[in-house]
Amino acid sequence: MATDAQVYAGIGVIGGSGFYSFLEDVTEVSVDTPYGSPSDSLFIGEVAGRQVAFLPRHGRSHTLPPHKINYRANLWALRSVGVRQVLGPCAVGGLQAEYGPGTLLVPDQLVDRTKSRAQTFFDGEPLPDGTVPNVVHTTFADPYCPDGRRVALKAARGRGWDAVDGGTMVVIEGPRFSTRAESRWHAAAGWSVVGMTGHPEAVLARELGLCYTSMALVTDLDAGAETGEGVSHTEVLKVFGANVGRLREVLFDAVGALPETVDRDCLCTHAHDGWDLGIELP
Repeated sequence: MATDAQVYAGIGVIGGSGFYSFLEDVTEVSVDTPYGSPSDSLFIGEVAGRQVAFLPRHGRSHTLPPHKINYRANLWALRSVGVRQVLGPCAVGGLQAEYGPGTLLVPDQLVDRTKSRAQTFFDGEPLPDGTVPNVVHTTFADPYCPDGRRVALKAARGRGWDAVDGGTMVVIEGPRFSTRAESRWHAAAGWSVVGMTGHPEAVLARELGLCYTSMALVTDLDAGAETGEGVSHTEVLKVFGANVGRLREVLFDAVGALPETVDRDCLCTHAHDGWDLGIELP
């Protein structure tokens, strides 16, 4: 197994093993961070001529529930091997009738309804090496990279998938699904989809100056948007499995079309212009 000092990848993908397991030449990389261990090793491979670090969000055997994922370690580990742009495919529930199973939505807004997750690197708490991050308030009005969103939408449409341009993802704590009342509340607010992992992933990426783009695959209509028994884990896995090959094609097309690292000049790269962070980022 390689160490983080031996590898480089400019692009990160946070998702399941289905996105990289078929690649012929993959290097497994163990990365340590000041925040503990990430969800799993990083798996480095080449896609569309680009070096990509894949990270199984829930661990390679899906052993981590959403509220137990070490999001800070995950994003820090990716940056430490050179990642500056992150694609975050995820499974979500549709909150509006028009966003049924099989819909691909590229959100432009986020609502946080989580409860217990560490969601900043800049909390003034000392790190193991004795350095202390300053308290920094990060601009987050637009949580997703505009360049990454354009690339993702173009990649989907190039594969004949009419992805939804924009919408709000509300992120709940999990691991349970929403009650019918909660789901109706989310839908009444006009939000588009509901998931369990999109926060604090996006804000931690912004704090590290990374471009972050979510690609949300709708696997079900959430409990309050339909009649019947409500969403089940079995249903989610079935729909995601039926679409993972298609999503992988779009994802890899997007990887090839992302800007080169040296060409990045989006809002993500300027999140902390003029700020003293108190710590050195990897």
